[in-house]
Amino acid sequence: MARWEPDAQDRLLRAALDLFAEQGYDDTTVIEIARRAGLTKSTFFRHFRDKREVLFGGQDLLNGLLAEGIANAPGTATPLDAVEAALDAVATVFTPARRDYAPALVAAIANNSELRERDALKRTGFAETMTAALRRRGVSDRPASVAAWLGVLAFGAAYSRWADPANHQGFGELARQALHELRTTIAELR
Repeated sequence: MARWEPDAQDRLLRAALDLFAEQGYDDTTVIEIARRAGLTKSTFFRHFRDKREVLFGGQDLLNGLLAEGIANAPGTATPLDAVEAALDAVATVFTPARRDYAPALVAAIANNSELRERDALKRTGFAETMTAALRRRGVSDRPASVAAWLGVLAFGAAYSRWADPANHQGFGELARQALHELRTTIAELR
C-alpha cells in the first residue's frame, strides 16, 4: 500500500484497537473489525492483507519519507546527520490524531508475539530503506548499515516516548533527542 487513506484506514485501525483491547488480538476477526468501523469485509481487504496489517498501515509512506529525508540531506551531512534528516522527514506523519491512538497501538503490539514479530520486520524494512539511501549517497556498506540501525533505534525510542500520554513533545524533537543519546552512548564506548 503506497498511500495512507485516512478515513477508511483510520476507522479500521481504531476499530481494531478497540476490539483488540476488549477481546484480545487472537479472538478478533476481520469481519468484526470491519463491522465496528462501519465498513464491509471487502473494504477491509482493499486496504489490508490481514488483521495484523491494520496496525502497520502506512509503512510504505514511512519508508518513502525516510529515503527522501536522506536523499535531501545536505551534501556535507555525515551518515548520522542524514539519518537525522530522515527522522525529521517522518515526523510529519506523527500528527495529534495519530497520537491519540498510539498508546493502544503500543499496548496491542506489546501484548502479542505475532505483532511484535511484525513490528520487528517493519523496523528491519526501515533499516534496509535507510541503508540503501545512504549507499546512494556514497556511504560504504558497514557505516551505512550501522547508521541506519541507529536510526531505527532512535525511531523506536522516539515513538515510545511520543506515544506516552504524559509526553507532549513532538516526534521530530524526540527522535533528535534519541539520536543524540545514541551518539553520546557511542562516544562512551570508546
